[in-house]
Amino acid sequence: MEQGTPGEPPTQSAASGRIPLAVVVVDGAGLVSHWSVGARRLFGYEKEDAVGRPVGDLLPVHGAIPEDRESYGAFDGLGPDLETSLDRRISYPAAGRARLTGSRSGSDCRVDVLWWAYPLVGPGPERLLVLAADAARLAAYDEPESGQEPRTERNGRTGRSERELRVERIAPGFALHTDFPGADELAARLPEILPSMSVGESARIVAQVLELGYPVLEFSHHDRVPVTPDWGVARRAERKERRQRAAQAAARGLPVAPDAVDDEGEDLEYAAVREHLEFLNEVSGRIGSSLDLSRTIVEVSRAVVPRFTDVAGTYLREQVVAGEGFPEGPPDETTMWHRVAVEHTDEPGRWDDVVPVGESMPFPAHTPFFQCMTSGDPVLVPRITEEMGNAIASQFEKRDIRPLINHRSMLVVPLKARNVVLGFMILLRHRERPVFNDMDRVTGAELAARAGLVLDNARMYTYQESVADTLQDSMLPHIQPRMPGCDIATRYLPGTLLGRVGGDWFDSVKLPGSRTALVVGDVMGHGLNSAAMMGQLRTAVQTMAALDLPPEQLLRNLDDLAQRLGEHYLATCLYAVYDPIASELNLANAGHIPPVLVRAADGRSELLDLPTGAPIGVGGVPFESVTMRVAPGDRLLMCTDGLVEVRGEDIGVGLATLTESAAHPAASMDDACDTIIRALNTRGGRKDDVALLMARLNGIPAENVAHWRLAVDPAEVGRARDMVRAQLRGWSLEGLSDTAELVVGELVTNVVRHARSSRIDLRMVRSGVLVCEVEDEDQTLPTLLSAGPADEFGRGLRVVSGLAKEWGTSRTRAGKTVWCELALPRR
Repeated sequence: MEQGTPGEPPTQSAASGRIPLAVVVVDGAGLVSHWSVGARRLFGYEKEDAVGRPVGDLLPVHGAIPEDRESYGAFDGLGPDLETSLDRRISYPAAGRARLTGSRSGSDCRVDVLWWAYPLVGPGPERLLVLAADAARLAAYDEPESGQEPRTERNGRTGRSERELRVERIAPGFALHTDFPGADELAARLPEILPSMSVGESARIVAQVLELGYPVLEFSHHDRVPVTPDWGVARRAERKERRQRAAQAAARGLPVAPDAVDDEGEDLEYAAVREHLEFLNEVSGRIGSSLDLSRTIVEVSRAVVPRFTDVAGTYLREQVVAGEGFPEGPPDETTMWHRVAVEHTDEPGRWDDVVPVGESMPFPAHTPFFQCMTSGDPVLVPRITEEMGNAIASQFEKRDIRPLINHRSMLVVPLKARNVVLGFMILLRHRERPVFNDMDRVTGAELAARAGLVLDNARMYTYQESVADTLQDSMLPHIQPRMPGCDIATRYLPGTLLGRVGGDWFDSVKLPGSRTALVVGDVMGHGLNSAAMMGQLRTAVQTMAALDLPPEQLLRNLDDLAQRLGEHYLATCLYAVYDPIASELNLANAGHIPPVLVRAADGRSELLDLPTGAPIGVGGVPFESVTMRVAPGDRLLMCTDGLVEVRGEDIGVGLATLTESAAHPAASMDDACDTIIRALNTRGGRKDDVALLMARLNGIPAENVAHWRLAVDPAEVGRARDMVRAQLRGWSLEGLSDTAELVVGELVTNVVRHARSSRIDLRMVRSGVLVCEVEDEDQTLPTLLSAGPADEFGRGLRVVSGLAKEWGTSRTRAGKTVWCELALPRR
């Protein structure tokens, strides 16, 4: 563009539509890296004094409101103040009018300046392009000479007014028209503001702009060169001229199109911007409908195909897919990227074999994908060349991807959240479709930003859900399906509320005398606090059950513990002890829903009527236990209220359904549990977690139990061994005779030598294992001792511990019991 001195009268070249233009380039640190001749003339600083200085020191401008709004209606209100762009507080092109104040060439003056600011994106240091012109030169040109009418005559070839063409010609976005007479001169001067561009490249770009009428985005080997649009500088003048033409036509009685005044005034750029905004609004409404990560990925991919692109491939870091939390550190050439979705408009199956979903792969540094994921900025490739196609195809062993990508336009956009790249999307357009341009790059970046936030929300939810499930699983016991005299089946269903972690639990504890303790509890509330409380109570129950406390005493102690842990914690608990030898069930309840007992004799089910008791944590309330007879084959069902309670429905309905479904015959315990879950879980409205425990009370037949009473006499040790040998022979377990005799002999000897008791009870039980029990009247529990080579005592329990599968001690009401289990020989 022709250079002149600001303030001089318009020259002939200015009359033909050219005015002086200042070009300033600013780097990422806010320092001037390029200062054109026009900048020197407009702002008064030499290039040597300007380059390297902060741009704010050289352009002391502030927003200005022109006195004559009508004369400059095409230029006012075009964007934020120039300093907003200089401070890089906005990331989009802006334009406006400002007033330059300060010293210029040694004299104080005030100059109105028209300016345009274009953010630059690329690997180089340049981050902002500022173009400026003296508004006085344009005003002098726009004003008609004295006594003349405003020049609104039509151009002979285009039918457009000279004012329209003049306004368009000075727009630094170069939104030019084919009737522009200085196209060759512009092509020759374009490298002045884009120094890395050759004359041949500039001629091609200018020709493309003139032919297509919208901006061009070019790539060099190092920089992205924007030829940016006129962001609406001439739009108001054009609309005013169209309204005048429409009014003149209407005055002469000529037909006027209904949209001549409004819709016809929308130029190509404005329509494109509006379309892209509508597209982003539509996409925002289509994604994020679920917190499920897999579903969100599919939504994002389908939202852009086919309206914005023809192919969309989505890659995520493996840590994101695996739910392992937020990725640490920037990605590099070793980072594995998991292909999670491929959406396209090609024939079905064309992409499946070459780029299957589920594949993981790294990307080398020479690819645009690596550039996108390391810089965090979109990468636009107008056309994939043969060379680039070969480089990309080298990543796919034994699969030729080149026919799918070569000569297509590609846009790679990062999926970011909190400044961390979670993944990226590869967007491809068919060669018959217009290539991606700068506006598409901005649209793709905005789309990726919204999609990144949605994916991050889904990722965090998936991660938290995984943590919650892991925590819940770690707190729930892995119960053995077979205990002495009973079979057990359990189910746990997490709550449907966000967070999923609850306070429901179940457990079973092996007790002396082949008995089993069965527990179901529910800490009121949800979340980590309830889960932590549940873990403490469950551990306490296990510890106290191992002490063989009566059910009512155990709940009493548990209530005291909850009081010490904190007054805000409440829980319900149902504790039952099953004795398979006596065929008895001893239960105590602390505010829990009653259990269901299914009788094997007639299949009848009933809710057991137990003293309800107060919840654990209330304090000061007594607990009672109930003992009842049961028959072999009876089933006991214990669950939490989440299974039977539905909001808006009386809990009695759920209990009735539970009782009825528990009576249904089933082939196995697992099938019986599933039947109950299906019957109650299909009613809808369940939000609480569910714990379910079912025990089939098989009992132990009398022929599998042997009991002897011994005197506290050393001679009884030999007698005990003889009785054990004879009993094992009757059970066809002769292979255990030596081990059982030695273990029983040590336990009886221990009582004879150390206990204060008047009797010894010896019992052997054959169930899934061989249980040997020795009971006496002394409540002092024996312990393992470290016996030295010369010690006479202290080796008995070590012998038992070495030979037995398990062993233990517990106090009883009348004394204590020492027991051990021996594994039965395989048959």
